[in-house]
Amino acid sequence: MGMFSVSAVVMIAGTRGSYALAGAVTATGLAATALVAPWTARLVDRHGQARVALPATLAAALGSLALLLCVRHDAPAWTLFAAYAATATTPNTGGMARARWAHLLRDRKGAADALHTANSFEQAADELCFMLGPVLAAFLCTALFPEAGTLVGVVLLVGGMLLFTAQRSTEPPARPRPTAKAPFRVPGIPPLLVVCLAMGGVFGAMEVVTIAFADAQGHRAAAGVVLALQAAGSCAAGLLYGAMKPAGPAERRLPWCVAAMTVLLTLPLLAASLTGSLPLLALTLLAAGMATAPTMVTTMTLVQHRTPEGRLNEGMTLAVTGLLGGIACGSAAGGWTVEHASATAAYGVPVTAAAVALLLALALAPARGPARRPRA
Repeated sequence: MGMFSVSAVVMIAGTRGSYALAGAVTATGLAATALVAPWTARLVDRHGQARVALPATLAAALGSLALLLCVRHDAPAWTLFAAYAATATTPNTGGMARARWAHLLRDRKGAADALHTANSFEQAADELCFMLGPVLAAFLCTALFPEAGTLVGVVLLVGGMLLFTAQRSTEPPARPRPTAKAPFRVPGIPPLLVVCLAMGGVFGAMEVVTIAFADAQGHRAAAGVVLALQAAGSCAAGLLYGAMKPAGPAERRLPWCVAAMTVLLTLPLLAASLTGSLPLLALTLLAAGMATAPTMVTTMTLVQHRTPEGRLNEGMTLAVTGLLGGIACGSAAGGWTVEHASATAAYGVPVTAAAVALLLALALAPARGPARRPRA
């Protein structure tokens, strides 16, 4: 999953010569995923992970292959948007994995602490995938041919989903007729989705802008390594955060986490503006990434607490949907700013998105007491 966006940006920008087009295509695909993903997750909760996730993955893989063929054969630009939008059925693997942890740990003593550790591990594993994915994608696209990253990504996605859905012993039971309220209608969920939307803008803009900045320096192949350092910082922070037992409710920790992310994101902007050094930029991204995992772990913990029982995958996917919507907006805004200003100036886009997320988190912070899990 960590390979597709970078592969698409490098593939499209390299063959069509436009980062604005590349950012718009990836934004369209992410926006389509944001619309389709909750319905896919609802089907997963009702009919089981293995029964729904595998065919949905195969459909998404066909969309990626269609994009590859359109780029390879110089098809009209609109076909790129249509093909990438067809990948919207990709299941939320991270949400399904977290749903399995919640199912396994539900009746154990100290379940809250165990779930915090499990969520932190999952976030670190996600970051590891998104650390290695861009590096592999950028290497394949530049060392072999522009479509190589997408092609390998399809093979890994389908193979990984086959392995994941084969683990039937940990799969949560399906609930064909859930009695619980839909997660989107739970009072505590929509405010979190708004924060996720703003945070997604950070991730989407950072990816496109960093690729463009490395390209402007004449080191496009190094973009994956630079992005990997950001993910490495987040991975390390996620493991440390999981080993800790943070005090206080998660909803009070969230504004602090977002504030740390906002402050650290100013470092890449300063490095790009004042020095223009790609190695220094890489170091600042490593530092900036250290706030990502704690922020995401805290957010997903809140989503789990507030989602009604039996609809956890749908609730988790709604949070990811908010992130994807923000990533789509961030990708488009980052690509537009690169095209009409510069890659250096475009580093202001993720800082702005983080500042908006901070304001929202502060505005939505509860006056008192932790939220409790709604019951069916």
